Amino acid sequence: MPAGPRNMKGDDMSDSPLIGGVDFIAVPTKDYETAAKFYGETLGLPFGKRWGDMPAGEFETGTLTVAVMQSDAFGIEFQPHGHPLEFHVDDFDAAKAELESRGVEFIGETIDSGVCWQAMFKDPDGNLLAIHHRYAEGAPPAA
Repeated sequence: MPAGPRNMKGDDMSDSPLIGGVDFIAVPTKDYETAAKFYGETLGLPFGKRWGDMPAGEFETGTLTVAVMQSDAFGIEFQPHGHPLEFHVDDFDAAKAELESRGVEFIGETIDSGVCWQAMFKDPDGNLLAIHHRYAEGAPPAA
């Protein structure tokens, strides 16, 4: 019978999860500087770090790092995300109004799922994003 997976030290990993979390999510861009301005200034996400001389950098949300990567610099064909990256907001109406005042145009009507509100919009590259607020009692708490 073949041996199970082993970690870098050669220890058996059969009782350990292979994946221990998500370090960051990458968002593609055609123009890093424009994207960085949008994520940092328009969305107000704190800048974390630049990836050396590469056109990529990290923005912090408090629960997940968003890495903005200029696709062509990494040999990747640019394709915008078609499903939304959902950003948690405490006050849905205030966040929506503030983003609108910063030039964000929301797509369609606010979605009310029965436990949360969602409003979708796009970044300058066409990546689908959304603000999200869970309002129902008994719903899983926001992280």
